[in-house]
Amino acid sequence: MLYYLIFERERQETMRPNSKLIKTTLIGALGGLLFGFDIAVISGIIDPVVRLYGLGDYSKGWTVAIGTIGTVLGCFIAGVAGQRLGARAALRMAATLYIFAALGSALSVGWPMLLCARFLAGMAIGTASVLGPVYITELSPALWRGRLVGAFQINVVVGILLGYTSNYFIGLAHLGPMEWRVMVGVVAVPAIVFLVLLFRIPRSPRWSASRRQVDEALEVLGQMGAPDPDAELAEIQAALNSEHAVEHEPVFRWKYRFPLFLAITIGAFNQLEGINAILYYIRGIFAAAGFSQLSGDLQAVAIGATNLIFTLVGMSVIDRFGRKSLLMVGAAGTTLCLAGVAWVYITNSHQAALLGLLVVYIAFFALSQGAVIWVYLGEVFPTSVRAKGQGVGSASHWILVALIVQFFPLVAHRFGAGTPFVFFAAATALQFVVVTFFYPETKGQTLEQLQRRLVKD
Repeated sequence: MLYYLIFERERQETMRPNSKLIKTTLIGALGGLLFGFDIAVISGIIDPVVRLYGLGDYSKGWTVAIGTIGTVLGCFIAGVAGQRLGARAALRMAATLYIFAALGSALSVGWPMLLCARFLAGMAIGTASVLGPVYITELSPALWRGRLVGAFQINVVVGILLGYTSNYFIGLAHLGPMEWRVMVGVVAVPAIVFLVLLFRIPRSPRWSASRRQVDEALEVLGQMGAPDPDAELAEIQAALNSEHAVEHEPVFRWKYRFPLFLAITIGAFNQLEGINAILYYIRGIFAAAGFSQLSGDLQAVAIGATNLIFTLVGMSVIDRFGRKSLLMVGAAGTTLCLAGVAWVYITNSHQAALLGLLVVYIAFFALSQGAVIWVYLGEVFPTSVRAKGQGVGSASHWILVALIVQFFPLVAHRFGAGTPFVFFAAATALQFVVVTFFYPETKGQTLEQLQRRLVKD
């Protein structure tokens, strides 16, 4: 018996996802590309918009934060829409909204119109950031789930790299007053591609099962390469029945206290590491250290490339080393790097070390939080509230984004450029402690096994 179990485990580990599962995963993850592209593009239009509309530090922060406020709302809308309509249908709505928002931003005739368009873009991104990982999570066999859900984060960092690269080459074209409009409008292109491809993927088998569409759920499980589709469907149905799953199942219940704690904290710590402040204000960060605009844009491309490389590394090992181990290693490394960046600014010395510190910081972040967050959020909630729970975790993430990007320029201006990085280093050290003592490992377990482990009455 022991020999059979060892042999079966080794056989499963040598299996590979089939082409249908890979194609469907990549399409479902394209919302992450919009997410990353948007982050990078906004970093390139901030200074031109500030000059065009004569904005101060507070208004400058609002120009960035308004999109993240829309994202928070989108996260909560996504939870309800995903539960009622299914992730696929809601993602189509998000892609459509983003197309109009990107074009509205490019054609805006004043700062208020730009803010409105950015708010709508944020709503679309919030929806995609919730439902993309949910969709992939519910499709994926447990053996590959971490790597497949990680495709969303890979698309995020690919989008960031493409956005920085796009900004750099558009900057070389010297388009003058039209430059920032081209930068923000070009994002409509991948959004259109995303929308078209969403009509070529199936609905989530777990969502179909929750709607009693058993034959469809069984067919999709088979297409996605489930080792035993009938047994997996039976486990899904048993989990749904045990939860008395209904359309309006609330997520804020006492029995979900531990999944909620995990989702809210991992979403918050993701931003307390300072990642989006760095990505959004990368031009200003390098400018404060004496780099020119084009030089800063080129450094941003280097950071984007590092982000992509180490996200791929993280995805390749997440199902082997586990989520918790990666989070601990990353928290230790990013704490040291952030402390180093703070030291550069506070002492006003060794500015040449700034790029190296930020590159190593990005490497540790991509390997850990970047690779883990969307996987973990999709794993810790049961099917009946997964979209809503992912919405709560994503909202925690985006609320912190909004606060940090709003106040980062104010704090850096009034208290010194090193002050925010001291705060980020301290918060990341706290993350190491919390993950070490409270976070469970989730690798290699089915969603239903995790439900029995994490949900307590």
